[in-house]
Amino acid sequence: MTVEFSVGDRFVEAAEEWGDNRLMDREDALETKVEQALLEVEHLVSGATEVEFEVEGLTVRHEASDELAALLAGQAEETGLDESELLGLHVDLFSGAFREDDAVRPPNAPPE
Repeated sequence: MTVEFSVGDRFVEAAEEWGDNRLMDREDALETKVEQALLEVEHLVSGATEVEFEVEGLTVRHEASDELAALLAGQAEETGLDESELLGLHVDLFSGAFREDDAVRPPNAPPE
């Protein structure tokens, strides 16, 4: 099942900030952050370690696993939202994931 959604301002801002810290252009940073977020969602639901997706502007098309498609269908039935909106919300939850400033080094770690 292909699910299409648009990323929101919060996600774009997080991707831009993340990309700026890595000297990446906006499109590459956005694509990488989308991949990270989709991987997190898919891994939590299906155990997947790879995702198939396209980013065109702010629109994302994702080939959802059967497990994710079933979860989204169930949530759509419960909430009245469509699968696209739901996946967009799930992805948005991971907009700030993988930030280096969130990482806490253990006190016994060797110096960088």
